[in-house]
Amino acid sequence: MRQVDELYERAVFNGEYDGLPDADRALDAVEARLLLQRGRILHCRFLESRVEPPDELAYFERAADLFRGVGDERGEAEAQFWIGCFHQVVRDDNPTAVPFLTNAADLSRKTGDQLTLSYALRHLGIAAHMAGDYVEARELLEESTALRRTLNFTPGVAANLVGLVYLAIAQDRPEDARRLADEAAELAASVGAVPIIDQIEGARSRISG
Repeated sequence: MRQVDELYERAVFNGEYDGLPDADRALDAVEARLLLQRGRILHCRFLESRVEPPDELAYFERAADLFRGVGDERGEAEAQFWIGCFHQVVRDDNPTAVPFLTNAADLSRKTGDQLTLSYALRHLGIAAHMAGDYVEARELLEESTALRRTLNFTPGVAANLVGLVYLAIAQDRPEDARRLADEAAELAASVGAVPIIDQIEGARSRISG
């Protein structure tokens, strides 16, 4: 914000008004990041209450517009992901979610944002699983998991392994399912990821043989 202060002072005291568009862009970038974070916190509240927050989608959409306006493709990728995540998780609407998730993946690859890419691929994998395309789902989840291992994102790896357990069950690979569940449980326990541990136990109960 120091840049904005300086541009303001130059305009007021020196009559240098040509810097005001730069001030607008700087403020738009700050606003976009704030809106993204507000939307993410609302998403956490949804996960707790399962009640759709009225402003969550609007925050993400406004953030995407602002990031696009200032030419921040990395930020836009994040916002596109969260729009897709909202439609998938909150509204259970994969057809609407997938184009946003795909855009997020494309922009993340372009900007080298491996973390956002891992999220986009994970949720595209979930969409493929729900559509019955187990081969595509496995490829997407495995790519996401490989990225998360590189980033040392342990709870994210454990969460992905839960999805891979369910895919192994769907593809009648019980030994793979047990192996994946064991690794997921070890990783989740190492970081205290209690909700993921609960998910793992739920997945274990479905493994046959």
